[in-house]
Amino acid sequence: MTSESTRRQFLQTTAAGALAASAARAQGQKPVRIGVVGGRFGATFQWHLDPDCEVAAVCDIDPKRLQTLSEVYRCGNTYRTFREMLKHPGLNAVGVFTPAPTHAWMAVEAMKEGKHVISAVPAGLSVEELEQLIETVRRTGLRYMMAETSYYRAEVITCREMAQAGKFGTIFYSEAEYHHEGLIALMYDDRGLPTWRHGFPPMFYPTHSTGIVIPVTGERLTEVQAVGWGDGHEIVRTNAYLNPFWNTTGFFKTSKGHASRIAVFWHVAAGGAERGHFYGNRMSYIMERPEKSPNTIVRIARNGQTQIDANGYPEGKVEMEVDRGGNYLDRLPEPMRIKTGHGNSHTFLTHEFVRAIVENRHPAVNVWEAVAYTLPGLIAHQSALKGGEPMKIRDYGEAPAA
Repeated sequence: MTSESTRRQFLQTTAAGALAASAARAQGQKPVRIGVVGGRFGATFQWHLDPDCEVAAVCDIDPKRLQTLSEVYRCGNTYRTFREMLKHPGLNAVGVFTPAPTHAWMAVEAMKEGKHVISAVPAGLSVEELEQLIETVRRTGLRYMMAETSYYRAEVITCREMAQAGKFGTIFYSEAEYHHEGLIALMYDDRGLPTWRHGFPPMFYPTHSTGIVIPVTGERLTEVQAVGWGDGHEIVRTNAYLNPFWNTTGFFKTSKGHASRIAVFWHVAAGGAERGHFYGNRMSYIMERPEKSPNTIVRIARNGQTQIDANGYPEGKVEMEVDRGGNYLDRLPEPMRIKTGHGNSHTFLTHEFVRAIVENRHPAVNVWEAVAYTLPGLIAHQSALKGGEPMKIRDYGEAPAA
């Protein structure tokens, strides 16, 4: 397909989307009619509270989770199979909140059927899956969004806006870490059989960390050396992923030549964490740690004073300020200004996906961003398997201008 024909198809698709939204409003329908598949995580989003969204259908293979979806979203159109749900009349969007190995496949199948897609993280588990997502979005002109919660944590919103205003100066070092001890409880089902989480490689789930760093720095992760750790436990010896690691740390170079550390730990003597920090030459930001040290902004003292350290050497003086946290909920429609999981991010993700469809634009965490958050982890895992071999990470670019 030529670039001109692709552009023509895209314009035709977006024009059709605008006409469909207008027609829906004229008929008293909401422009986004979503089907939600996956009754565990999928039940924690507030689709029914968005003024432009209606939950038209829900789906889960488990009767109890299906009932949960039906009750939460007040939707009586229930399905036990994904393909049957895709046939529901008037459905124009799908929320995929199923086990990670199914995300890319379900997203592609939904887009083939003409549905916009929001998917839980990660976007995919292989380079091939990620490339297929990009190609499907390009070919169909539909909207794809990855529901990365870190993007809408209050601290990350604060840091994104500070970075855009130039307050950090140059962020020359960033880091983020995701600690989740205790996941072994989810690695077996009620019958004692392995679930998809059994031995899941930590760097296959990098986006709670990369989704902190990349949106703030505005840089891609382009090279990595990674080190993994495992203790020979039966889970890291017998899993279907052939993954020997509980924990993996990646040391990355960014597209502007800066340093970044990304860590994902499943087995660690530390509190749960989805946090990061940014060191700049004008300002730094250190997110709250598991031991409850507060979100802290650090600046070089305005008067440029120095002080003498304990060893008798001059040391630059800094000013520290606790960040009490911005209340960004007032940016949402009034019905959606509620506290949710993952740092109150769920309503933001819901509303951004809906607005992207209504406004015929790519969402903030579009398919190109989703790949930029997901792919570095896949390559880091390969590096760790090869004993920390340096590896390049392809940059698939950014969303084209509408």
